[in-house]
Parts: sequence; structure tokens; C-alpha cells
Amino acid sequence: MILEFMRDDHRACDHFYTDAENALAAKKTEEAKELFDIFYQATNHHFDMEERELFITFEKRTGMMGGPTQMMRYEHQQLRSLLESMRLALSENRTDDFFGIGESMMIMLQQHNMKEEQMLYPMIDRALGDDAELMIQTLKDMVK
Repeated sequence: MILEFMRDDHRACDHFYTDAENALAAKKTEEAKELFDIFYQATNHHFDMEERELFITFEKRTGMMGGPTQMMRYEHQQLRSLLESMRLALSENRTDDFFGIGESMMIMLQQHNMKEEQMLYPMIDRALGDDAELMIQTLKDMVK
């Protein structure tokens, strides 16, 4: 349940990035900036859902304070840094830099998402059991 909800959110974020990249490739710079901002906001919201609710609840249920959630938080920091670099490159119309950083960011993000989807989310689903639906509602209620 958590797996499906969060995986769908991963896909939505990926779609927003593709839209931004396509707009920039088509030399629609202002549209690309707006679309990248949507991706930026959606991705940060996704990280916030995990860090403020999902990971904390998982850690409380399992007593596992380090391990996978700690690694995911670390990767979030790295990804946020790349997103900031991309945002700056875009604001300064450094298209080549944006695409170069974007390539690294997407590789890292895809690997990150795969770890969550194949390992962490199933662990969270098991830990939450019948409370997974309640957690999904809590995540849906978080303001973007």
C-alpha cells in the first residue's frame, strides 16, 4: 500500500522533470523554468513526506534508527543540493550545466527510488500493517 502510493509519487515527479527537460530542449526557457519549479516542489514534498512522517513512524515501530532511513535522508540531502544547482543554472540560463547536472541527478534519483521501492517501502508496509491506510491519508493531507 505504501509501496504503491509512494511509487506513484515517484512516477509523477519523474514526469514533471521530463516535461521541464523537453521544454528546455525545445528552447521554451520560461516554460521550462515553470515546469522545473513544479518538479522541484513535488520532489521536495516527496522527501518531506518521507522525512516528516513515513521514516519517523517506521523508526518508532521498528526501533531501527539508523540503517535504511538514515541512508535515504543522506541521499535526500545530496539530491536537494543537485536540485539547487540545477535551479541556479536554469535561472542563469546555463542550459548545458542544467542538463549536465540533471543527468547526474536523474541517475542518483533512479537508484534512490529503486532502493526505496524494492527494499524500504516493503519494510514500511510490513511494519505498518493495518495502519498503512491511515499513513497514506496522513501523507495525502500534508500541504504541498
